[in-house]
Amino acid sequence: MADMETKSETYARLGQEIAAVIDGEPTRTARYATAACLLSEAFEDFYWTGFYLVDPNRDAQLVVGPYQGTLGCLRIDFKRGVCGAAARSGKTIIVDNVHEFEGHIACDSATNSEIVVPVFDESGMLRAVLDVDSTKLSTFDAQDQAGLEAICARLLEGSQHP
Repeated sequence: MADMETKSETYARLGQEIAAVIDGEPTRTARYATAACLLSEAFEDFYWTGFYLVDPNRDAQLVVGPYQGTLGCLRIDFKRGVCGAAARSGKTIIVDNVHEFEGHIACDSATNSEIVVPVFDESGMLRAVLDVDSTKLSTFDAQDQAGLEAICARLLEGSQHP
């Protein structure tokens, strides 16, 4: 975050920056990569920031997409973990302590808290989830949820293909 900028202001600025960079870019992969990079750079507590994409060739399964951080899980079933729960429910999930989340997948043992935000295309179809991990407990709150949901809501506007 920039000096003296609130978390909400940072999200608003990032939303504008991401929108400016992806304007005219039809490829979802490029859009996801841009968002993951700018979000990761903006918040020091974002240990792992990236996208798991809905695999159109596998029923109810996510596959790792663009991310910033340590090695991520390659595939996550909708029945497993925080990412799977967010994909199943279509709702953002904030976990203060991942070690207390039933079915948590430890892709990286350094992760202690997590937020996962579903990403829908303009038709309302789930295309991905944005997963952000932190090494600290209770990192994420309603401001993160609102900021990330706003960014994800605009992320696929005008995109045409993977």
